[in-house]
Amino acid sequence: MNKDEYFMELAIQEAKRAETIGEVPIGAVIVVDNQIVAKAHNLRETAQRSIAHAEILAIDEACRKLGTWRLEKSTLYVTLEPCPMCAGAIVLSRIERVVYGASDLKAGCAGTLMNLLTDERFNHQAEVVSGVKQEECALLLTNFFKKLREKKKSNKKVMNPFEND
Repeated sequence: MNKDEYFMELAIQEAKRAETIGEVPIGAVIVVDNQIVAKAHNLRETAQRSIAHAEILAIDEACRKLGTWRLEKSTLYVTLEPCPMCAGAIVLSRIERVVYGASDLKAGCAGTLMNLLTDERFNHQAEVVSGVKQEECALLLTNFFKKLREKKKSNKKVMNPFEND
């Protein structure tokens, strides 16, 4: 297992923590000099805050721990490709490198829909490495949403006993 796979595995563990509390299973870890400085998972549903994405929470924690908003020598490991909001936060916090697992076909801004992280019109660019433990990261999300759909389907049957009348 190489370094990227090792730290992505830790991000996957964070994603699994999110899943246990009913959150979309996305996890993030920020590393500086091979040391974890922050880790987080999605808390959007729990906190009812639209910005409570794993990346934003990890960036905020890293800034507090390091005492600076400039995360210049850091690598962010995240299980799902960053959305526009998170990509913006990555650029603004000067993260050097972003490693992600699964691509996001609906909101991915690190190469899928667009790449805000390498756009030279911004004053900072981040190196992007995609597809690390991609299958495992994608399966976490696929299984989560499959279970959610099944739960909603079974709840409809229970909640509407007169549906067949």
